[in-house]
Amino acid sequence: MRLLILNGPNLNRLGMREPDVYGNQTLKDLEERLLAYGKIQNVDMNFFQSNHEGELIDILHDSEESYDGVVMNPGAFTHYSYAIRDAIASISIPVMEVHISNIHKREEFRHTSVLAAVTAGQIVGLGFHGYELAIQAIMKKVEGETQ
Repeated sequence: MRLLILNGPNLNRLGMREPDVYGNQTLKDLEERLLAYGKIQNVDMNFFQSNHEGELIDILHDSEESYDGVVMNPGAFTHYSYAIRDAIASISIPVMEVHISNIHKREEFRHTSVLAAVTAGQIVGLGFHGYELAIQAIMKKVEGETQ
């Protein structure tokens, strides 16, 4: 199993940005945690983070050729990027949407995901553990255990 872990804008600022919302751990800490988890689950992972919408779209398009699925934290693009929505809809591999914080308990503009309708699912508010749950969900989906 090969997965892409895709992080959007401002996630490179984890550990510095709003620690009361996102915690004190960094993006590197997240990647190290997921690599260790991947070894246990026998999942190979690659990581990509960008603050640029077009780069995220390009990597989504290319992901279909190299990965079984994508775990994506689209950051603020969640709420308004129809271009990322269309990129997800255009690929045949599952994409799980993940958010470290519970977007439904935050500002009202964060309550709506324009991506949710084209993703395999959405996990919010469980911190870094949400990524691990997303990996499990994609594994089950790819193996045909869930719809």
